[in-house]
Amino acid sequence: MSNAVVDSVCEWYAEHQRDLPWRDPACGSWGVLVSEVMLQQTPVVRVLPRWEKWMRLWPTPAATAAASTADILRVWDRLGYPRRALRLKDCATAIVQHFDGIVPSDEARLRSLPGIGEYTAAAVVAFAFHGRSVVLDTNVRRVLCRAFDAQALPVPHLTRAERERAAALVPAEPQRAALWAAASMELGALVCQKAPKCAECPIKSRCAWQAAGMPPDKLAHRRTAQAWHGTDRQVRGQIMAVLRASQHAEREELLAVVKAPHPQFERALASLLTDNLVVEFHGADNALAYRLPT
Repeated sequence: MSNAVVDSVCEWYAEHQRDLPWRDPACGSWGVLVSEVMLQQTPVVRVLPRWEKWMRLWPTPAATAAASTADILRVWDRLGYPRRALRLKDCATAIVQHFDGIVPSDEARLRSLPGIGEYTAAAVVAFAFHGRSVVLDTNVRRVLCRAFDAQALPVPHLTRAERERAAALVPAEPQRAALWAAASMELGALVCQKAPKCAECPIKSRCAWQAAGMPPDKLAHRRTAQAWHGTDRQVRGQIMAVLRASQHAEREELLAVVKAPHPQFERALASLLTDNLVVEFHGADNALAYRLPT
């Protein structure tokens, strides 16, 4: 059954894959790495314009490493989790310093780079270098959990058993393995979503969840939607938006624009300073002011 699933999903992908710029063979390994970092917890539609601008400005690790942190954060714009932008700059600097400006092609060296974890390293190996790796993101986990475990959704945290099952499915031939990685991820993104489009699924007849009558999620009571409105993350985003739009802002200017209770404002600002996303200094008349790092 495993080979039949891999074959069916890869055949489906050949007809239904999205035309994304980081899938262009001319994109290069740096473009793939940038896309994978940007796509973490962020939908494709929001990433596309930011990725395209980034790659126009900084098409290589060397160009990214030379860019100012303020410019990096302004181009990152509203993608969210802006520490990812800092990690990309750190990653580019490490590639220049330790790998002659060339993105390494094996997982061990990729994972030695700042901000590059297990998933991103495997994805770069597969999508940039067409190598054999176990690419296991949320989309792939959902596909495999339904197809083989008859469960509506995977458990919240990746398990050893999932890793082993996913590894066993990866074809031995590197090109085929990379194709399977892309195809299984695309199936999860477009069809086997949280609310699945089963009628469009190429493995519907082989899906254990379908055969079991599509049982409901047993862990629904443990899953909570990630809040945004009224959270510290929202206030952090408001502060960052002000500073991206200006050279600096005094504390009173920020307080006038950012609508949040004073303790929450102070907490959000302090966390931005801790994360090195904002710099505090004394401006006119010795008033406290804030800017993006240089």
